[in-house]
Amino acid sequence: MNKNVVYVDNNATTRVAPEVLDAMMPFLTDFYGNPSSIHTFGGQVHKHIENARAQLAALIGAEPSETIFTSCGTESDNAAILSALENDLRRRRVVATRVEHPAVLSLCKVLQQKGYHVDYVPVNNKGQVCLDALCRMVTDDTAIVSVMWANNETGNVYPVQEIAEIAHQHGALFHTDAVQAVGKVPIDLKKTRIDFLSLSGHKLHAPKGIGALYVRRGLKFNQFLIGGHQEYGLRAGTENVSGIVALGRAAQLAAQHMDEERTRVAALRDYLETGLLKSCPDARVNGNPASRLPNTTNISFEFIEGEAILLRLNEFNVAASSGSACTSGSLEPSHVLRAMGVPQTAMHGSIRFSLCRYNTKEEMDLILEKLPPIVRLLRELSPYGRETAKSHGRP
Repeated sequence: MNKNVVYVDNNATTRVAPEVLDAMMPFLTDFYGNPSSIHTFGGQVHKHIENARAQLAALIGAEPSETIFTSCGTESDNAAILSALENDLRRRRVVATRVEHPAVLSLCKVLQQKGYHVDYVPVNNKGQVCLDALCRMVTDDTAIVSVMWANNETGNVYPVQEIAEIAHQHGALFHTDAVQAVGKVPIDLKKTRIDFLSLSGHKLHAPKGIGALYVRRGLKFNQFLIGGHQEYGLRAGTENVSGIVALGRAAQLAAQHMDEERTRVAALRDYLETGLLKSCPDARVNGNPASRLPNTTNISFEFIEGEAILLRLNEFNVAASSGSACTSGSLEPSHVLRAMGVPQTAMHGSIRFSLCRYNTKEEMDLILEKLPPIVRLLRELSPYGRETAKSHGRP
């Protein structure tokens, strides 16, 4: 771990936990056999896959047989939605919110090009899903409703269990992208009517390249990858054994640290947020503080560019982001903030701080020391910022 970096971009990816690295290393060195092999050297690996499956299932309140290992959250999202469309070819409608991750929204655009109808549910100015609009959009022609459990940019948590009930009233399936939620909020799928749930290892201190898809028992699932018999014949391809073992151990650790996420990490987030709002005029929180992930705050510093803030923070080895890592190369403002109706003066100056259990108060103090002067300087350099400061009576 680079101790010189203040890393507050955990919604983009997390460091691999030391315990997770220790768990996976033997499967990159000594136990490298193919779990499908007949010989003992390969066959003995299979039991470690099943142990990891049980560890992951315990975290989300599922049966081990309901979890399929994939390569990432994007694969899981795609597999769930495409499987639902194949389940009933008469149903050619999909419902998703306007604030979904690109893994869902990009697929929806492709589906529209292929003749499917996609309804996009709006959100209000706090990013909350408009349930009345969603209820109107779900019809007997809807194949699947896909609503993320928690938003990657604002941290907003959505009422997915209630939405799953709405979907089932019309015979539609329900999928949730829970990539940001798993390990941060309690999940017990046995108590819900959720049909599919996607997750990704690198969001909860496992390595990149491993994910999983929950498929409710008894539900017909159409293979996304065709080939061998792996994953109960539902997802072909030689298993990423080291990644699977790592995800299982990370899930086990996440369960152990859940209370810490909801208390200490949330307190650090609130400490940082309160300090920045107090020391930076014309700053605002984007999202719904009453229902959000314990680790996430999205703050707009009006009248300046978020990229400029990030570049100057980077000079102090502070790593944050302006939104989704999957769209960070785009010059377009966040589609999430646009959907929320955030003013243009604030939209471009939004910074997401996403914490984890490895963050400390000393790191938050460093950000609180370095960021306010950066904001003041950038506003002094910006003609728009200077004019606004004068209108507010500041020198």
